[in-house]
Amino acid sequence: MSVYSVYDVIVIGGGPAGLMAACACAERGGRVLLLDKNSRLGKKLRITGKGRCNVTNQCSAQEVCAHAVRGGRFLRGAMSKFPPEDVMAFFERLGVPLKVERGRRVFPQSDNAHDIADALAGYARRLGIKAVQGQALGLLIDAGHMAGVKSSRGAYRAPAAVLACGGASYPGTGSDGKSYRLAQQAGHTIQPAGPSLVPLVERGGWCQALMGLSLRNCGVKVAVAGKKKPIYEDFGELLFTHFGLSGPTILSASAYMRPIDPGQYTVHVDLKPALDEATLDARLVRDLEAGKNRMFVHSLDGLLPKKLIPVVVQRSGIPAETRCHSVTKGQRRALLSLLKDFTIEIAGTRPLAEAIVTAGGVTLTEVDPRTMESKLCPGLYIAGEMLDCDAPTGGYNLQIAFATGRLAGDSVGIQPQTPQGELLGKSPPCPF
Repeated sequence: MSVYSVYDVIVIGGGPAGLMAACACAERGGRVLLLDKNSRLGKKLRITGKGRCNVTNQCSAQEVCAHAVRGGRFLRGAMSKFPPEDVMAFFERLGVPLKVERGRRVFPQSDNAHDIADALAGYARRLGIKAVQGQALGLLIDAGHMAGVKSSRGAYRAPAAVLACGGASYPGTGSDGKSYRLAQQAGHTIQPAGPSLVPLVERGGWCQALMGLSLRNCGVKVAVAGKKKPIYEDFGELLFTHFGLSGPTILSASAYMRPIDPGQYTVHVDLKPALDEATLDARLVRDLEAGKNRMFVHSLDGLLPKKLIPVVVQRSGIPAETRCHSVTKGQRRALLSLLKDFTIEIAGTRPLAEAIVTAGGVTLTEVDPRTMESKLCPGLYIAGEMLDCDAPTGGYNLQIAFATGRLAGDSVGIQPQTPQGELLGKSPPCPF
């Protein structure tokens, strides 16, 4: 096997954290090798946000940490050194105009994730980063210190390495979870990988009857069996699917639902969040009175989407053919309660392979939050989704990747640019 020894750091993974780490080190004059198994850098980055790429969130560093479901305290150092405003300025300098949408979500003005990935990859090329397509097979550790990486393209020597291989979601993009074994080789403990930002599977059949229906403005709460206080509350878009629930509010809710056992969680949907109970009850009284000789099933046309009406009628317990003038006060109160609390029991989530983000990863107590360096193996740095930290939707997870990657790249030591050590064999050509 050929052995190459000319680098200050080997970055494993060409996603947002890896590219940012590589660029940060190269900006300081570091000699960087970027190893990625894909034929194109930033493969997963190119499909994020349904191809639009929610780059970050226009909020403070403190707010990012507060939104983290896991790892908020750990992330304080990285966020303070590369907060959202700096991430936005970074991409603007690279020639990618940005825009801010609802919820302070930041996107490229083009709505094209390729612009973000291409900007990072192009910047890496201009910095002279050597990109090699290949898979990391193992770490080379000498006397407990990083010494290099064994890959499918050869063995590369360097006194430092950055693990930024992603989690276990979207395995087709290369983040298949196999890279956790590299961290384990250095002695790290891996928290079990699970899906986060993932659609929910219903325990029942109501959602299948509503498949394809999107509610743009609804209130969502997630309750845990045996607890009074909900673990999650939000307002926004929800989508009914053949298997259960999806949409931004549901994806964010899933980050707080770990682990999931059938019947453990219930989603409570407020179908009319803009109206309090008294106002909504008055609306129902008026609608029933206006159509007093009509059948009850036809009285909800102005209140609910057409697809939702049969399900609401069935769940209300009011026979569809009941004349509106015959609807009792008790029946109206039951309908009111249903409109303000449309419940869906949850059986579980869709598979990890369908999740946007992986929950779990390298145990945070084993990583120095001031540098992203391993406490167990000097010279090894860990960044991005490999760490056991994640957040809801809104650009927070990419912000975490960029910030931890930047901190890792800034923390890598750089050797003087004198004789560059022994080079055995010829370095493989760069395919990117």
